[in-house]
Parts: sequence; structure tokens; C-alpha cells
Amino acid sequence: MSSREKILNAVKEAQPSLSPLPELRITGNKEGNTDRFKTMLESIGGAVAFVGEGESITEKIRSLFPAAKRVVSSITSVEQYFFKEYQQLKHHSLEDVDVAIIESRFGVAENGAVWVTEEDTKIRVLPFIGEHLVVVLAANSIVATMHDAYEQIGNEDYHFGVFIAGPSKTADIEQSLVLGAHGPKSMTVLLMC
Repeated sequence: MSSREKILNAVKEAQPSLSPLPELRITGNKEGNTDRFKTMLESIGGAVAFVGEGESITEKIRSLFPAAKRVVSSITSVEQYFFKEYQQLKHHSLEDVDVAIIESRFGVAENGAVWVTEEDTKIRVLPFIGEHLVVVLAANSIVATMHDAYEQIGNEDYHFGVFIAGPSKTADIEQSLVLGAHGPKSMTVLLMC
């Protein structure tokens, strides 16, 4: 028997016996999810803007980003900014996007994250390539915890999905927090009430 086999056998024999994991059932109630989501997202550098019934997403975008030259949207209902040619689009053609608008399936109150899939963004790079990211989210779709979130996505069929929480950030540079270090400089969630 080689030294390698002796070591691997010794490791195998030294394994502790398996014990079942405890049953976890942590759920939050729906009450206060919107306020907790807003507080969390703002604490990590994001912003929340409320869009009431009858208000236009397009007008809200114009008021939030008046200097934006190129705005693109993966949401068909935001017709003015929807990029119809997304199936033939080259990723590099998005390099000058000032504002990218996507829709999220749900948000998580405990950490201010939103869940998006490739179906929501149409093109994977969209949430990460623009100067500013705007996420449209129905206020009643916010869940309390990540446990609730994973329960929702556990049976979904998707090829690519990601939780996004706030603008990109790093503290590697002289131990100072820098927002927008390797992605959008800002993230604004438009909560549809």
C-alpha cells in the first residue's frame, strides 16, 4: 500500500458518524417587509423610490437621472427604453449605458437583495455593465428572509439567476469603502405600490 493510500484510508476511518441536520423553519411575516427592505438596501448604499398607481416608470427614471444619455430596459412595458434587438446584441455595445432598467421577481427584507434571472434581464451582463442600475420590484413581492427566498426559487427552472444587493463595492483600497468599484455606481429599486 502506497503512502497516499495509507493517508486516504486513515482519513476515511477517522470520519465522525453522520448526524441528521436540525429541522429549520424560519419564516418572517409579511408585515413590515417593505420598510425593512428599504432600511437594509439604504444601509448598504442602495436607494428606494416609490412608484404609485398611475405613475410612469419612464417619468420616474427621467427625474432620478436627468443627465442620462443612454438608458436601456429589459422590461417590455417601459417601451421607450426597451432594447428590442437584445437577441442579436453584442455585450460590448452596452459599454456606454448610463442607466440599465431590469425587473426583479422578488426582494428579500433581511438583506435588501433582489432576485433576477436571465429571463428578467434578457442579457446576463445588463445588471452589471451600466453606470446606474434601476430595479423594478412589486412591493408585495418582498419576502422576509433568505430562507423564504430559497423556498421560492427552489423549484424554479432557470439557467442563470443572481441575488443583487446594492451597488458594487470594495474596501480593498486603503481600507476605504468605494461604491461602484467594479459595476454600477448606484442601485435604485423602484417599489411599485
